[in-house]
Amino acid sequence: MIPRNFAALSDSDGSPQFWVGANYWSRSGGPRMWREFDAGVVREELATLCGLGMTVTRSFLYWPDVMPEPHRLDGELLDRFETFLDLHHEQGMTTIPTFIVGHMSGDNWDPAWRAGRDIFGDVWFVGRQAWYVRSIAQRFAQHPAIAAWLLTNEIPIYADWRTRGVGTIDHQQVHAWASILVDALRAGGARQPVSVGDGAWGLEITGMDNGFRLRELADVVDFVGPHVYRVESDITRQNLGAAFICELAALGQPVVMEEFGLSSDFVGGESAAAYYRQTLHNTLLAGATGWLTWNNTDYDHLYERRPYSLHAHEMHFGLTTVAGEPKPQALEVKAFADLLQRIDVTSLRRPAADAALVVSSYLEGDYDFTQPGDATAVFQATHQAYVATKEADLPVAVVREADGIPDGASLYLVPSIKHITAASWHRLRELATAGATVYVSYFNGDHPVHRGAWWPDLEETFGVDNRAYYGVTSPVPDDAATFTFTADLGAITAGTELTFPMGGDLHGRSFLPVTPREGTEVVAVDADGSPAILLRPTGAGRMVLCTYPLEYAAANRWHDNPEDSPLLYGALADLAGVVRPVSVPDVRVSTAWLEHPDGDRYLWLVNLSGDEIDATPTLTAGELNTLDGAPVQTVRLGAYGVDVLRWRGAATPSTTAL
Repeated sequence: MIPRNFAALSDSDGSPQFWVGANYWSRSGGPRMWREFDAGVVREELATLCGLGMTVTRSFLYWPDVMPEPHRLDGELLDRFETFLDLHHEQGMTTIPTFIVGHMSGDNWDPAWRAGRDIFGDVWFVGRQAWYVRSIAQRFAQHPAIAAWLLTNEIPIYADWRTRGVGTIDHQQVHAWASILVDALRAGGARQPVSVGDGAWGLEITGMDNGFRLRELADVVDFVGPHVYRVESDITRQNLGAAFICELAALGQPVVMEEFGLSSDFVGGESAAAYYRQTLHNTLLAGATGWLTWNNTDYDHLYERRPYSLHAHEMHFGLTTVAGEPKPQALEVKAFADLLQRIDVTSLRRPAADAALVVSSYLEGDYDFTQPGDATAVFQATHQAYVATKEADLPVAVVREADGIPDGASLYLVPSIKHITAASWHRLRELATAGATVYVSYFNGDHPVHRGAWWPDLEETFGVDNRAYYGVTSPVPDDAATFTFTADLGAITAGTELTFPMGGDLHGRSFLPVTPREGTEVVAVDADGSPAILLRPTGAGRMVLCTYPLEYAAANRWHDNPEDSPLLYGALADLAGVVRPVSVPDVRVSTAWLEHPDGDRYLWLVNLSGDEIDATPTLTAGELNTLDGAPVQTVRLGAYGVDVLRWRGAATPSTTAL
C-alpha cells in the first residue's frame, strides 16, 4: 500500500486545523478598503461569513497604499488593519494577511516609488520588501487573529503579466527572494505558518516554469496554496480538475485551496452551486485540508473603478451579493463546513492505496532537448487517467517519477507515455518481476520531433515485434476506437467490446502496430484485428501494453466522459488483485472514503454528471447508514449531487496519518 497526502496545518495546541473561509475585500472599497474603511460594514460582513460556517479569511495589504514611500508605512491605514484584526477576534475568526498586493483581480498596481525595479533581482528593492514584511510582523505577529501569512498575491502576474512569468522569472532568484522575506517575517516575531501566495502554477503542476518551483520552495514555506480557475472541454474533467491539482501539489506539505471560485456573470446560481459542491468535496477527497473561496462579496457600486471598470466580471465573484445576501454557492460552503464539523474531519485519515498512477518526470524535469508540448501532454493524459480511476472507484496514489516509483502497489498505471527515464523503465520491469501488474499505453507525442515513444527495449519488455515505419505514424482515422476482447481480462469477458474516443493531432492520434511473440497474449484487438491490448508475463507479475494512447486521445475530445477507460482500469485492478472495498456500477458516480482510527468510515458518493442517479454501492464488508443512523442501500443523487454515509464494520483501516 502507498500512503496518500492528507497533511494539515496545526493550531497553537498542535491540533490539526481545516480552514474553511474566504478571500476578503470589504464592499466598502474593494482593494482600496483601507482608504475607505467602514468598521460597521466589516463587522457585518464577518458576521455573515461566520454564519455561513467560515472561520478564516485571507486579507490583503494593498501595497501602494500601505507603503506609500520606500521607508514609510501609512500608520493610519495600519491602525485600521488592527481594527480589522480586532473585529475578527470579536467574531472568533482568524485571518491570513497577504503582504505584496501589486496584482489583484486582473490588474497590477505599483508603489509609486518602484520605478521599474526588478521584483526579485534588485537588491535594494528586495531589501525594501523585507523591511516592509518585518515591520508588519513586528506590529501584528502576536495578534490572536493571525492564522498564517502569505508573502504575495499571484506575484508571477505582477512580475510579468504578459507571460505570467513563464520563461521570464529566474527560479534561483525566486528562492533567494522568498527566503529573505520569510527570514524577515521570522525576524519580526511571526511564528505562524507562511506560504508564497503565487498560485502554484509552476513547473511541477503545469509543466511550465514561471520560476516558482514547489520543490525548491519547500524548505521556505509551510504549505502549498493552489489558485484554481481551470476551464476544461469536459464536465467530468472540470469537476475533478481542482482535485487533480491538489494531488500534484502534494509534495509532503499541507495543500490549501487558497483560491477557487467563479463569477456569477459566467453561470447561473444552480451551476455555480454545483461547481462549488464538486470542488469542495473532490478536493477534500484528494487531500486538501483548507478552502478559501474567491471571494466574500460582490462590488456592483465600484463599476467605475479599476480593476472592475476594465474587468467587469470581477465584480461578481462574491459568495454574497453586495447587499450581503448569500448566493447558492455560499450555501454550498455552509453545508460543507457543517459536514466537516459533524463528522469531526480532524480525526479522520485518508486511506493508503494499492494502485499507483505514475506522473512522468517530463512534466517537471525541464530536461534539455525536449519540447514544451511534452510537459503539457503529460498533464493532459494523466489528468484524464485520474478521471478514469475515479469513475472506476479505484483509489490511487498519484506518484511522481521524479521521486522514484515506490514499492507497495499491486497495479501501476502509466498512461499515454512518450517519455520516461531509462532508469524508471527498468524500475517498472522490476516491479512487474516482483509481482505487480504494470499497464503502459503507447504515445508518439503530439509533435514531430523524434516522433515515437522513447521506450528502451520495447520489444523485449512486452514480447512483441514493432511494425511501425520510422518517421511515419499509424493514424487512427475514426472518432473512436473499438476494442474487442479475445480473452477474459478481470471482469471483462471475451467477446466484450469497449469504445474509446479518439482526439488529438496528426502526431498523437496514432497507434503502435505490433505482432506478438511467443508467450505474449493478445487480450484485445481493434476493428482491423490488430493487437490493441497485450499481456506479457514477467516474473511473478505482468506487463500490459495498450497500443493506443487512450488517455491522451480522450483528453483531446469534447464532452467524452464517461467513456470505457474505467471499465478497462477496473479489469486491470481485478487482474492485479487490487481490492476495491466499495464500488457503484454506474461510472458517473465516484466513491471515496475517509476513515477513523477505530475502523469506521465515511463514504462519499459523488455524482459527476448532470443526471439524476439511483446509486447502490457494493461493499466487500460492512453496512451503510445515513449520518442520522438509518440503514441505507440505495441513494438518489441529484445532478452533481454528493451524499456522505456512515460505513460501519469495514475492514481494518490502512491509513495515511495527518
